[in-house]
Amino acid sequence: MKAGDSCGCKHRSSEFYLQELYRDLFRIYLGKVLRDMSINVKLLKQICEVPGAPGREQLVRELVMKQVKGHVDSIDIDNMGNITVVKKGKKSDRKVMIAAHMDEIGFMVNHIDEKGFLRFVPLGGFDPKTLTAQRVIVHGKKDLIGVMGCKPIHVMSASEREKVVPLTDYFIDMGMTKKEVEKYISVGDVVTRERELIEMGNCVNCKSLDNRLSVFILLETLRELKNPAYDVYGVFTVQEEVGIRGASVAALAIQPDFGFGLDITIAYDVPGAKAHEMITELGKGTAIKIMDSSVISDYRMVEFMKKTADKHKIKWQPEILPAGGTDTAGIQRMTAGGAISGCISIPCRHVHQVIEMSDKDDIRGSIDLLKGCLTDLDKHDWSFK
Repeated sequence: MKAGDSCGCKHRSSEFYLQELYRDLFRIYLGKVLRDMSINVKLLKQICEVPGAPGREQLVRELVMKQVKGHVDSIDIDNMGNITVVKKGKKSDRKVMIAAHMDEIGFMVNHIDEKGFLRFVPLGGFDPKTLTAQRVIVHGKKDLIGVMGCKPIHVMSASEREKVVPLTDYFIDMGMTKKEVEKYISVGDVVTRERELIEMGNCVNCKSLDNRLSVFILLETLRELKNPAYDVYGVFTVQEEVGIRGASVAALAIQPDFGFGLDITIAYDVPGAKAHEMITELGKGTAIKIMDSSVISDYRMVEFMKKTADKHKIKWQPEILPAGGTDTAGIQRMTAGGAISGCISIPCRHVHQVIEMSDKDDIRGSIDLLKGCLTDLDKHDWSFK
């Protein structure tokens, strides 16, 4: 042992520690880069921020048409506004339909009062407690910002303060007189939420992740998919939030043998939630739907999706949703004899509120699972057991 080296090990220079620090910083940077590369956040942001209330999906449709060109063999738009694209597979004796709805929850103006305040009806199911003092966009002759208003708490009675304000008590304040409002806004104009997409940790946060996440997932799958087992019919549907209307029409036209719905699901993994109430959790993987209030997934499809996820080492979690439905029901029921159908669900917090949140790794896993299923569909035994 050298003098002064009582521990028996060599002293390390300051240069060594700087090198270690640089290595650690590089690992952190590389980890962030790899996470950011997992999904195209820029494209997702563009898709989510475009307005598209039920029956008014034009701008979303235009964006989808631009993004999907060059990645499919054919593109068609039906009378309702569904976009159906076809990507040819190794075999053409069976059809696979995938549905991702373009519409988002919104409102429709049904009255302009004498002071220029707007009254409205909902387009889809809203959680009203989240609307107070929120900005919205009214899509009239031009887009105008409005503010959701209701009775101020200062003039509420004690009993009123204890209750959730019903949706019928809300109005939209345009900051204009009736005469000014009527230059741009008419009864029948639609209203959407005003929220941009931001990143929070490993999550994305925006309005209308329901269901623009699935529009994004279907677009990315079609772009990455190289050799599907059967002909794939990707349908970007309309009016899901008001009754699964577009998917039903598309399924009637396509008559698929297999069906995949793509939609968000509840992640109630927050303070106060009991284990059996969570449904799904963020960061625990994409979810495989077993049932919701509109569909019981075909048990053969559920088995196939689980095996495919395990084969490709894709993290997944089961989903049983007590309330709510998806396009999966339209695919399953509107095919003669029924389609063997299931659903890939993306865990999402704060659903049907002003903003919604999902984990980027769960989104990436959803793309990977859909690709794996479309590639391996002909390798499974689909007989009843």
